Amino acid sequence: MAIIRPFNGLRPQAELAAKVAARPYDVLSSAEAKAAASGNPYAYYHVSKSEIDLPDGTDIHSQAVYEKAAENLQRFIKEGTLFQDAQPCYYIYKLVMDGRSQVGLVCASAITDYNAGIIKKHEFTRPDKELDRINHIKTTRAQTGNVFLAYEDVPELNVVIDHWQQAQAPAYDFTAEDGIQHTVWVVNDANTVQQITTLFAEKVPCTYIADGHHRAASASLVQKEFAEKGMIKSPEEPANFFLTTIFPASQLAILDYNRLVKDLNGHSEADLLSRLDYDFTVEEIGHLPQQPSMLHEFSMYLGGRWYRLVAREGTYTTDPIGILDVTILQNNVLDKLLGIKDPRTDKRIDFVGGIRGLQELVKRVDSGDMKVAFALYPVTIQQLFDIADSGNVMPPKSTWFEPKLRDGLITQVI
Repeated sequence: MAIIRPFNGLRPQAELAAKVAARPYDVLSSAEAKAAASGNPYAYYHVSKSEIDLPDGTDIHSQAVYEKAAENLQRFIKEGTLFQDAQPCYYIYKLVMDGRSQVGLVCASAITDYNAGIIKKHEFTRPDKELDRINHIKTTRAQTGNVFLAYEDVPELNVVIDHWQQAQAPAYDFTAEDGIQHTVWVVNDANTVQQITTLFAEKVPCTYIADGHHRAASASLVQKEFAEKGMIKSPEEPANFFLTTIFPASQLAILDYNRLVKDLNGHSEADLLSRLDYDFTVEEIGHLPQQPSMLHEFSMYLGGRWYRLVAREGTYTTDPIGILDVTILQNNVLDKLLGIKDPRTDKRIDFVGGIRGLQELVKRVDSGDMKVAFALYPVTIQQLFDIADSGNVMPPKSTWFEPKLRDGLITQVI
């Protein structure tokens, strides 16, 4: 069963929350972070993307960057921008995007659960990206980025969390520049804290990583190193846990994650359409983009026109990986027709999160930068759970979660 703990969150003064809050470190470039932090000395980018405070051209994985992050974090604490709660708390984090809300619990999740597979994964991690977060955690002695977890709904937990929201005033409530509303409540009542801890221990058999595989893996590796060096004295020390926000599955939405390809692998447009007809029903739908309306349906933009592709029976299997639309597209189009064997490394393919809309696909193809685009129906949360339960991993760039949690609103010090 899931082990979670309250913790002494490091967080901003209420009047500074909107200025501190930053997009996750891995969804924007250094240049974008520098622009976002311009004129804002409180922006958490000074911690999460601290290369913005160093000379242009600085290696973002150099020790100087991690040391600057630690320096800036300590400055935020010294100047009072951030303060640490005196007692262990849980935090309720509500996000509202386009009228749809999702409410999660910010907590410390046990690294033993991660190591034992109680916290389930669906992606591979890369050693270079792990090392970056390892060095950031070790140097700052803080977990500055959230791991986004999901769990099967537990009605009793929903009741407790809903009651706290209704009975208590939020610590933070603001709408960011992208229109997403962020509201945070501090759960500091000892009885309620214990009730939440017990409900997870009794009612939640496992959780699933939705986003943040590298952050979770890095926290585990840091804990292992600290334990081997004798730096951890008790099971309840913060280094034995990592910063997570856990959402009930019913509230989550996964957006489409679409594909662009630079060329047609020697095929003409007419030839590609003809060859696609072996594995798909192909229907021209005109100049206006249309989102796929169901699983196994794809929208393709080619030569200024949109086409609907529906996978024929026999082009996919029913196992958790084979039934995914990303697998169907990879096997029957990207590999078979366009010669893209490994989408992780092939430079001819690019990926666009659904948050940017289908017009982004049109723009990239019409500009001549890309030759063809494919829009996919989103992976379902149940498909993600099925794959994680089976011990498999998803193909690359399968899921895009929105809205994103903001860094800086709650940090765990280790």
